[in-house]
Amino acid sequence: MCGVVGIAGKSPVNQMLFDALTMLQHRGQDAAGIVTCHNGRLFLRKDNGMVRDVFHTRHMRALLGNYGIGHVRYPTAGSASSAEAQPFYVNSPYGITLAHNGNLTNAADIHDDLFKTDLRHMNTDSDSEVLLNVFAHELQKCGTLVPTPDDIFHTVKRVHERCKGAYAVVAMVTGHGLVGFRDPNGIRPLIFGSRLADNGEKEYIIASESVAITALGFKVERDVEPGEAIYIDAEGKLFSRQCAAEPRYRPCIFEYVYFARPDATIDGISVYKARLKMGEKLAHRILREWGEDHDIDVVIPIPDTSRTSALELANILGVKFREGFMKNRYIGRTFIMPGQQQRKKSVRHKLNPVELEFKDKNVLLVDDSIVRGTTCNEIIQMARDAGAKKVYFASAAPMVKYPNVYGIDMPAKAELIASNRSVSEIEAIIGADRLIFQDLEELKAAVRTRKVPVVTEFDCSVFDGSYVTGDIDADYLERLEQSRSDTAKEKKDGYIDVNVDNASVDLSGIVEE
Repeated sequence: MCGVVGIAGKSPVNQMLFDALTMLQHRGQDAAGIVTCHNGRLFLRKDNGMVRDVFHTRHMRALLGNYGIGHVRYPTAGSASSAEAQPFYVNSPYGITLAHNGNLTNAADIHDDLFKTDLRHMNTDSDSEVLLNVFAHELQKCGTLVPTPDDIFHTVKRVHERCKGAYAVVAMVTGHGLVGFRDPNGIRPLIFGSRLADNGEKEYIIASESVAITALGFKVERDVEPGEAIYIDAEGKLFSRQCAAEPRYRPCIFEYVYFARPDATIDGISVYKARLKMGEKLAHRILREWGEDHDIDVVIPIPDTSRTSALELANILGVKFREGFMKNRYIGRTFIMPGQQQRKKSVRHKLNPVELEFKDKNVLLVDDSIVRGTTCNEIIQMARDAGAKKVYFASAAPMVKYPNVYGIDMPAKAELIASNRSVSEIEAIIGADRLIFQDLEELKAAVRTRKVPVVTEFDCSVFDGSYVTGDIDADYLERLEQSRSDTAKEKKDGYIDVNVDNASVDLSGIVEE
């Protein structure tokens, strides 16, 4: 999972890109990068780390220009090396930089075609570099000295024809314009906005979430539709076109459950309101299955993502809502961390219980989802150590049974606690006195809204194993299993990766830090 942003401005965009990436930091805490364009030259800074750690004053001063794109990353394909931090660059045609959120499911096949047929070389294992080279090759075939909007839209059409999977993309064609496009299923979010610059002309922004747009003083125009491309040329004129043969709204439902900020709006749907409804649906499920005479004394969320659902759940159950865990905000999201021991250690460092909220009480802990079960096992034990009589556990999402192939680095199927296990078996493993999951159809109903009638379907593959692109089979999942397990990652990371991408680079020459 990653976050992307692109800005076509009338004044320097370096600070705006930095601020936008900070607003998208929850989507990727592993690496960050910005590239800007000034007088036909590109200026790049990217490295592993949080936004605030990658960009210092000297780096910001070197990022010149009124056009630029940025990226924050969780590694989902390739490796965690800083060589795979984005944006990526290719010099022909024109000089193109690209940042990508998602995952190509046919990247290996395209890689071979690019090498053997298109005669293009790739320097990393990243599917984002594959996507960039497909885009660059198809644009080069247009053969024009100055790319027109028609050239851009034809290129995106060819990308849709060649690439399968999930992709929300921002790209910059050096000296010519900014491009944003989304896969035909709209699996990953992409939104654009505008505002008037001081000179009265329009500036544009494209980003993964609405929060990055509104925080910078831009007005949200709308979501980029599945399969659509938008292009802002060097004069600041905006063009848009549907480039897919059969576009269809099927966004990833896990965006609403976990990844997006609660104050974001994705495809016209409020994430906050969706999470309130998740809590409502889950509360009614508890009342149906546990009865109205349940002995829950207090509802406590696992911060932060589950807080909204837990609050509504407590209201409907008629019990107290309390903040029982204090969060250390300097620890990253734990289900994506490699290694079981590191995840366990991080949970203890990340959360600390407020003992008076647990002592001698029957506690219902609410989390957004259960993936490996590592964190909830540790949290339940923390609740018991703090004096809880009974510890119940509720998941605002259904059982996660299948790996994600569209850009979330969920573990191998064998490492998912709900894979081939019943609720009672999971209950015993995590040490809960009682456990309940959200129903999948009720989750869908929580996210749907009559205000957005075009969004009726979702990618729910992590829950039901139905992959919306239709190209995922047992062999693909087996290869994914071999590459995503903790053992495989430890082997892969067991070497020193030497690269030069942790310096500030002007792609037409070196810029001193």
